[in-house]
Amino acid sequence: MLISETSGVSQHARVEKRVIHIGNFILENPFLLAPMAGITDRPFRNLCRSFGAALAYCEMISSNPRLQNDRKTLIRTNHSGESGIRAVQILGNDPGDMAEAARINVDRGADLIDINMGCPAKKVCRKAAGSSLLRDERLVAEILAAVVGAVNVPVTLKIRTGWDTHTRNALRIGQIAESEGIRALTIHGRTRACGFSGEAEYRTISDVKASIKIPVIANGDIHHPDKAMAVLRETGADAVMIGRAALGQPWLFALMNRKFSGISSSEPPPRAERFHIVARHLEGLYDLYGEFQGIRVARKHLGWYLDHLELPVELKADFNRQTTSMDQLALLRAISESGKAS
Repeated sequence: MLISETSGVSQHARVEKRVIHIGNFILENPFLLAPMAGITDRPFRNLCRSFGAALAYCEMISSNPRLQNDRKTLIRTNHSGESGIRAVQILGNDPGDMAEAARINVDRGADLIDINMGCPAKKVCRKAAGSSLLRDERLVAEILAAVVGAVNVPVTLKIRTGWDTHTRNALRIGQIAESEGIRALTIHGRTRACGFSGEAEYRTISDVKASIKIPVIANGDIHHPDKAMAVLRETGADAVMIGRAALGQPWLFALMNRKFSGISSSEPPPRAERFHIVARHLEGLYDLYGEFQGIRVARKHLGWYLDHLELPVELKADFNRQTTSMDQLALLRAISESGKAS
């Protein structure tokens, strides 16, 4: 492991600011929202952007031709009213299908295509997709070439450091990616075998950054502004990608931007404002999914918000019993006004 979250003086050293180009796009800051299945839908992406996420990727989209027009895919690729760069991640293992999925998503409004070669989920790897592709460097090159050649927007790639600790090949994959025209590379600091266990390691990311010229984005265990600064500095990465840490606290991007600008304060928004943020998020979910599905997706997000609202976890059961969007919002408002926070 290269970095300790409490690594003394390095926590306070300034991080060099640089212009980050991904194709023809220039990022305003080095803080990106990771694509997360079932989470990074349009309401959550817009919310994170409003707090300063320079780029927010949508949930991964299967390249399976049979799924391109099913309801779930169409909801995930609904960019109506979306702010910022519309970045879509695609998943698959067939170069032709991946190229076609990229074309379809550009036609539907995507400004940028990301290729998923980092997902460690067993159901994905069993289909020889996601991080399992790292075992076949020839196929990696074929997929990258097919997708880059299929669209006229920037294509990025997300990987892990390798399949397992004995086969860390992120360095070779990074060089292949650069040679095939990939415009930025995100590396999660674990192998596929690690899943999300243990601690992310960043030395591999540093090695890859030193070996290629395209932007490198570090990912994994970046859950605090100080940690973000440390990873940026020690790896030399151009940006960091925030995943699970953003759940229940989309304002984390604002805190990271403050730290990046030299402002020491990393306090979250006032309690009343946090409740307003949650209500705005829930309203966006109802609008995107409709009443029936929206209230169910809202239950999931409320669970993540609980810790950051300083509320007892028992309130989740009360919220989950509400059967309409109006009832959910009324309960949230009542809790906000009750002063139950500890």
